[in-house]
Amino acid sequence: MTSSKKMIFDVGMHKGEDTAYYLKKGFRVVAFEADPDLIKFCREKFTNEIKTGDLTIVEGAIIDSVNCKNNVDKIQFYKNNKATVWGTVVPEWADRNEWLGSESEIIEVPIVDFSQCLKKYGVPYYLKIDIEGMDTVCLKALLNFKKKPDYISIESEKVKFNKLKEELDLFVKLGYNQFQTINQANARSFKEPDNSKEGFFLNYQFNAGCSGPFGTDLNPEDWVALNATIDKYKQIFRGYDLLGENSKLNEYYLSMKFIKVLNRFIGYPGWYDTHAKHSSVLTK
Repeated sequence: MTSSKKMIFDVGMHKGEDTAYYLKKGFRVVAFEADPDLIKFCREKFTNEIKTGDLTIVEGAIIDSVNCKNNVDKIQFYKNNKATVWGTVVPEWADRNEWLGSESEIIEVPIVDFSQCLKKYGVPYYLKIDIEGMDTVCLKALLNFKKKPDYISIESEKVKFNKLKEELDLFVKLGYNQFQTINQANARSFKEPDNSKEGFFLNYQFNAGCSGPFGTDLNPEDWVALNATIDKYKQIFRGYDLLGENSKLNEYYLSMKFIKVLNRFIGYPGWYDTHAKHSSVLTK
């Protein structure tokens, strides 16, 4: 493995949308995926990168070790064949997906201990997390490590504001003090800066499913402190309350259809990633 390259963890590889970008930028990638069909797809897609050691794929589901029974090495995984990005180990999330018209089949997958992976591969420069219902498990694992990633992004809570606040509080506890909130429904409009400092400039065309630019490639003027981030999410949650999945309008068939059409065209209220910059970055 080429040790001179910076490392990124892609937690929630899916079809390799982000992994492909990171590899082309010149990073080493450790990618995590639970869905066996997606793993097979990516092993074929990235055959050369796996051979060169630039990509390592960790197979299985990351879970909260507190909820894991002793001597169990597998867990039920709700594999979603209609919306493959919605695969999850959380029954409540699978119920939500079914309510949204996308049923799951239950399979068993290996359990991944994220803390052990951090010990084995090292703490990455950038940690991208997008695993349905388990994002904060990865954040909590970092509490036991002195070194932290310079940058982290997670798919943020969009149902309960107190859970969103807990995510931000955890970031602060880990030493992160600057944040950006980015609407992932606008992925196709993301732009890589001409003066990219994150590896090679690619003039990359981001597609739906991509997390987009990260780290120093994000607009430096958009980094804000915790209080401003909370205020931003208060505004976002008003949109969720009005047009989100749990909106009262979704209780009615016609209004639910209207919301789906509206979201398709304007991407509102969308879903947001929280990007966080560690306080130590300023001193490096």
